[in-house]
Amino acid sequence: MIEIRDVTKSYGSSAVVDRVSMTLPAGGLTSIIGPNGAGKSTLLSIVSRLMPMDGGQVLVDGLDVSTTAGDVLARRLSIMRQDNHITARLSVRDLVSFGRYPYSKGRLTADDVEHIARSITYVGLGAFEHRFLDELSGGQRQRAFIAMVLCQDTDYMLFDEPLNNLDMKHAVETMKLLRRLADDFGKTVVVVLHDINFASTYSDRIVAMRDGRLAFEGTPEDMIEPARLQAIFDVDCRVHAVGDTRLVNYFE
Repeated sequence: MIEIRDVTKSYGSSAVVDRVSMTLPAGGLTSIIGPNGAGKSTLLSIVSRLMPMDGGQVLVDGLDVSTTAGDVLARRLSIMRQDNHITARLSVRDLVSFGRYPYSKGRLTADDVEHIARSITYVGLGAFEHRFLDELSGGQRQRAFIAMVLCQDTDYMLFDEPLNNLDMKHAVETMKLLRRLADDFGKTVVVVLHDINFASTYSDRIVAMRDGRLAFEGTPEDMIEPARLQAIFDVDCRVHAVGDTRLVNYFE
């Protein structure tokens, strides 16, 4: 599990993450939701050690992310960042192979090559593995980055707003793919999301942040409730049950 203990991050006098404590259990898909500026992406960056914290502690299966060797942590936890802008002209295969760096240090073994091929095939890009990233659609490019994370073969996979700039079709395909990573491989998938209905439909657990703090956490049934949503987003809404899913109407 991932244990977040009293984590704080400030810029000047403004606390972006304010003494946050929570436990993200192993397995399944957890969504982190909340309004802009709630501290969601900052918290994910701290957990993955992309950003230093000002105070507190993060443990991944008991390993302190601040002191654990980089290659050891990279075999336990991976992240797909929100800003995946690569200037180098890379093929899909080149990109996915980066996921094996914690193991191979750039000298690919037969096992690495097998992981690369399997990851590319799993996300449905087998026919595109030699295409350059700038020759792909936005949805295909996003799947290539997901394949890189899968290829790293960590128990914990973090995704920071993976639906950004995707149309409805590709957003659905991406969420289904992340759900499958949790189910097919037994991975712990943590996703920062803005769309509350995607969180409701695909999550096992939802964590809500507001003003840099943990506001609520629970199952979709617990969280997709008008009073809680109003407290999180300052928006009145109605919740409708569609089969086993609770969907939010916030347009009225």
